[in-house]
Formats: sequence, C-alpha cells, structure tokens
Amino acid sequence: MEFKLAVIPGDGIGVDVIREAVRVLDRVGEVYGHTFHYEYRLVGGCCIDAHGVPIEEETLRTCEDCDAILFGAAGGPKWDHLPREGRPERGLAALRRGFNLYCNLRPAKIYEAIQDNSPLKGEITAKGVDLMLVRDLIGGIYFGEKGTRQGKYGPEAYDVECYSVFEVERVARQAFSIARSRRNHVTSIDKSNALESSRLWRETVTRIHDCEYPEVGLTHLLVDKAAMELACNPGRFDVMLTTSIFGDILSDEAGVATGSVGMLASAAINDKKFGLFEPIHGTAPDIAGMGIANPLAAIGAAGMLLEIGLGLKEEAHAVDRAIHAVLRDGYRTSDIYRGGREERSVTTEVMGRETAARIGQ
Repeated sequence: MEFKLAVIPGDGIGVDVIREAVRVLDRVGEVYGHTFHYEYRLVGGCCIDAHGVPIEEETLRTCEDCDAILFGAAGGPKWDHLPREGRPERGLAALRRGFNLYCNLRPAKIYEAIQDNSPLKGEITAKGVDLMLVRDLIGGIYFGEKGTRQGKYGPEAYDVECYSVFEVERVARQAFSIARSRRNHVTSIDKSNALESSRLWRETVTRIHDCEYPEVGLTHLLVDKAAMELACNPGRFDVMLTTSIFGDILSDEAGVATGSVGMLASAAINDKKFGLFEPIHGTAPDIAGMGIANPLAAIGAAGMLLEIGLGLKEEAHAVDRAIHAVLRDGYRTSDIYRGGREERSVTTEVMGRETAARIGQ
C-alpha cells in the first residue's frame, strides 16, 4: 500500500528524533510492502526564521492531502520575546484547530527492561503500568474566555473553564471506544465537588456510558484522588478520560512514572482518525544536534500513526516489539542510561538504527 505523510520535524531535537522515526517507517515499508511518501514542511521557530510566521497556509493545504502528520516539537527560548500570536507554538495550535484534532491520546507504560528507571517503588511497578490517557485538547480553560480587568483588590486576570455537552460527548465516545480494544474500563476524572463544568462533565460521561457503552466499565474519580492513585497505584488505570487542564497535568505525572519523558508518544485525532502524532518531550534546545536525544518517543509516535492513523495494527505492533527488543538488548540513550553492566550508551542515530533493524525480527 502507498501512503502520503506530512513530516514536520520542527525545532530543537525534533529534527534529530523525527529523522529516526522516518528511518523506522522506511523499514516497516520494506518488511510489510508499503511505500511512504513524505512531504516535509516547516512549522514553529524554524518557519518564523525562514518565512516570518509560525506556519504557512501552504502547509495546511499540504496536510489536507496527506494521510497523517508526523510532528517533532516547536518552540524554544530564541523566540520567547515574540507576542503570543506570533510564537512557534501557534503553528502547532493552527494544525490542531485546522483539522479539529480535539482528542489527545497519551499512552504511558513501563517497559520491563527499564523498569528500574521509574521513581516508583519496585512493588508498584511490578504490577505493571499500561494506561491510555484520553483528554480533550481544544476546549476548556486553555481556550475559554480570558483577559484582565480591575477587580475588588486591584488588577486581576481570569481564565474561564467552559465545556459544552457536545464537547464532552465526543471525547467520551473516543475513550469508551478505545477501552473496548484494551481492558474495557474507563476512569473519568473531574472536580465535580467544586466545579459546575465538572458536574456537566460527569453527567454527560455517565449518560454516554449508560446509553451507548454499557458493556465498558466506568469509574468516576476526583482529580486530586486520581493524582494520588497515579503515584501509588497506577496499575489500576486502563483508560483515563479527562479535561484539557487536568489531562495536561496528569499525563505528565503518568509519564514521569515510566522513567523518562523520552519514551512517551502522543496523538491528536479527530472523528475520522486523521491525526498528528508526536513525542511529548519538547524541543530541548540545549541538546539539539548533539546526537544524545532519545528517539524512542518519536518512534513510538510513528507506531501510533501506523495503528490509529493508517489502520496498520500488525505493523504498529512490530514497532512496539522492536522498542522492547532494543531496550532488552541493552541499548540506552543518556536519559535512560544507568551504567549497568549489560547497558550500552548510544547516540540518537544508533538507537534509531538498531530499533529499525529489529522490525520484522
């Protein structure tokens, strides 16, 4: 089969790690008989430097003609002086808005070979951690009404948390659908004891469950309790469903539990499963181009692209097996290297090459 992918390395280590993700995709194509055609585009600070804007309209048109988007990272201190609307991150926001990528998928699991890297106690990680956090991405407090005003005690600023029933329904359906293909349980997280928006969230999630997905287990948790459970008993979670701001915080907590943000991939999808697939680690400009960044998050994102974006489940599982294998064989980039006798400290390129070599083995 032939596929057309928009490849957007972006800024910082995005360039380093996306190169290795493409290497793995090429190997998948060789083994499974697919051809991937790549459309490379600039988004972020690199696009500002080249064209004066964080994203070009031509890039949006190019992505419309592609089957999925593979994205690196955007931003860095070099562009922090720019006004908010002109900063590198606005390019990523334009992609999310332009393609209605409202559903963010953030898997977090502990690979057995690097289990000791987790800050959690051994008796906790021994139970296994393999969860999928599903969060709304383009609604809630980050995108609600905001501003400054003169208040009772002087100048004040405000940000409004607002959700419609429609917004909750669509992300809830994604979570329940994903749970069906996993361990069949959703934990919905809110703050319904204090927030009106969370009360609507809980009521809507419950109704969608009862009417459309009664066979899927459903538990409700307050966000503070969920945060404690992630630290003490993360193995209890299968699919976690929550709002934009709660998901932003909880997904980073879940990520730390795995041992390194360099291992964590993510996806942003719409109703048609068209999506943008990326690592979560950011641009890390201090190590960009040094050959020490961990490409496994970007490679994991490529695996998510194969499974979710292109429907190639067998190929996606081959990528996951290759990640397991390269770690089992002792290959480590600096973020996960602990100096063990069986470990080999390697560069970004070597880690990518060795992972690609294990596709199909």
